[in-house]
Amino acid sequence: MSKENIASTESTAKADAHTAEHVDILIVGAGISGIGIAHHVKEQCPDKSFTILESKDTHGGTWATHTYPGIRSDSDLYTFGYRFKPWTGDPIASAQSINNYIGEVIKDDNLDQHIRYQHEIKKASWSDETQTWTISVNKTDSNEDVEITCNFFMWSGGYYDHKQGYTPQWAGMEQFKGAIVHPQSWPQDLDLSAKKVVVIGSGATAATLIPNIADDSDHVTMLQRSPTYFWTDANRNTMADRLRLLELPEEWVHETVRRDLLQTAKEVQYAAAEHPEVVKEELLKVVREHVGDELAEKHFTPTYRPWQQRLAFVPNADLFKAVKSGKASIVTDKIESFTEKGILLQSGEELEADVIITATGFNLLPLGGIPYEINGKQVDLASSYTYRGIMLSGLPNLAMMFGYLRTSWTMRVDLVGDYIARLLNQMDKRGVKVVTPTLREQDQNMAKNRWISEDEFNPGYMNRHHHLMPKSGDNEPWKFSPDYYKEKDQMPNFDLDEDTLVYK
Repeated sequence: MSKENIASTESTAKADAHTAEHVDILIVGAGISGIGIAHHVKEQCPDKSFTILESKDTHGGTWATHTYPGIRSDSDLYTFGYRFKPWTGDPIASAQSINNYIGEVIKDDNLDQHIRYQHEIKKASWSDETQTWTISVNKTDSNEDVEITCNFFMWSGGYYDHKQGYTPQWAGMEQFKGAIVHPQSWPQDLDLSAKKVVVIGSGATAATLIPNIADDSDHVTMLQRSPTYFWTDANRNTMADRLRLLELPEEWVHETVRRDLLQTAKEVQYAAAEHPEVVKEELLKVVREHVGDELAEKHFTPTYRPWQQRLAFVPNADLFKAVKSGKASIVTDKIESFTEKGILLQSGEELEADVIITATGFNLLPLGGIPYEINGKQVDLASSYTYRGIMLSGLPNLAMMFGYLRTSWTMRVDLVGDYIARLLNQMDKRGVKVVTPTLREQDQNMAKNRWISEDEFNPGYMNRHHHLMPKSGDNEPWKFSPDYYKEKDQMPNFDLDEDTLVYK
């Protein structure tokens, strides 16, 4: 054989070897979910090989996607952080602080060697013949297409579209002479100095942006269709401060404060369901103290009950202070159309603006919005039932990470990480390679309900695109539980031998 043929054969073999790369577990996303799942897999399934695929060129997920001024958590980091990694900073933390925290976990667990950055998943295909998933990937730095196979596929890459935020299409947008910006795609060269700014929206993003751009702008107006529940406190935890003064280990501080915050949140959550008017009054009483009765009644009194949507936290009352100082104002009205100079409201008032910021939410994109195939046939994930909010009916060796919406998202990462590790170890114990959540005869005609009921939780992104999500059924275990306080006791005891799990 000639040298040229030998070289060609070796080159082909290397390419095939790369294309045919195989791992036991493929984890999607190097954000708060994926890194947490990877920690538990590595710790509890030490003999399993795993790889983390990340589409960006860095870790962090949400905290790398969003770069608008003041970007911060809307959950306290004692509960948004992991149970295994003590949080030592401010309860409400900047994106950079959270990213640094995730980076510390990557370093602590030596996860860098497992992460493939700039790997964007295009398709996932299951084969009964090989009992593996084949994941089609584009390496965005080189535009090279590769395939990776795995025994178990874990989607933990978030639930919304990281590439494009949600902006409604209003009449006349093309007429506006200024800039229209969505916070998810914040231009780094955007200069707001001496500009009139209108921020459309009233959620956590708007509440974060406004006090962080108010001093630089000529004036900022928060334009909301309807008010949001806000609550405020100093950005500190007095219990944590006291425990540190006693020189207790950070692990003890973290766990004690975490439990205390969870207990308080539980009391508020349950009270909001049972006594919504009482909780509403307590929340509004705090707002009145900062902005007065008139503004509180007009602009801070929602029509829905507390916790049907997330409470937006205002650390150190910064939003209220910006409004009280006159640097920011609030208008509650609906948009008639955009104009050359700004926004015409249905009341007839026109808001002049140089820059309009659409803090109007994101686009739901469950499981990446990619095609999924079983034995060469595409499957509609939205027609499947969720299995305990972790796996999907009829899909072998596939799990998804969806966190809590009232309690911090990450509280479910630890629970699901434990469950996945327990399931993988159970498969090894049984000597099987495949597990598939399978509907029983009594499950065949279940109603296909929303992933989470509108009465339970009804933010705009879920109302717009809930049809894209897998469905909840009427029977157990075909439901997603949004209640951490029940699941924390249930999930460790979920029966891995129940008849809805079919092993092969």
